[in-house]
Amino acid sequence: MSYAATATTSTPHLRAVRALPGLAPTAPEHRRPAPARQAVPTVPTVAPAPESLLAGLQDGAAVVAALPQSVLPQGLLAQLGAANSPLVGYLVLVPAEAPAPAAPTPVAAPAAPVAARPFTRPADNGISVDLDRRNAYVDGVLLDLTYLEFELLAHLTEHPHRVHTRDQLVHTVWGYGHVGDGRTVDVHVARLRRKLGAAYRDTIVTVRRVGYKYAPAA
Repeated sequence: MSYAATATTSTPHLRAVRALPGLAPTAPEHRRPAPARQAVPTVPTVAPAPESLLAGLQDGAAVVAALPQSVLPQGLLAQLGAANSPLVGYLVLVPAEAPAPAAPTPVAAPAAPVAARPFTRPADNGISVDLDRRNAYVDGVLLDLTYLEFELLAHLTEHPHRVHTRDQLVHTVWGYGHVGDGRTVDVHVARLRRKLGAAYRDTIVTVRRVGYKYAPAA
């Protein structure tokens, strides 16, 4: 349905509106604004790399891209005087230098085996100490000693007539990390004397207010 307007005589400035059958009202047409066209960047044309550049490249190097003057660093352009003549840059890939081979690690020669000292038959008389086999004998008879008793006897017999303080014996036989006092030495000396027997117990001599020493039997 459509509408038509007619003027009246009494009110010429007014118009009567009546419907005309069979005609559909026409809606106003709304059009979307055309999208703005984006500017397509212009890619400058760059000349290929000159033969003089290609000839000076090292083996394995290759020119992979040409760079227009607009993307070159300004500091480089200033140094080369680009204001007087246009410049073109070229991106060149150069193979990395192979690292120098590492110097071979010197291999130490295997240490010569330490020859064991020949077995010495324990003396039939006196005290004998075999350091290699960690055995101690009295008149040729093997003693049953603990680890510390053997270390104490071996240290004393290795330095006959030398006086050792209790602190020195603790550090040498028990080690610097041992926590103890001179009483520990006195206890082990007493046990060692009992195992040496009556004939040799006095070979470990007490030096009053100092320590102990080994005096071989005459």
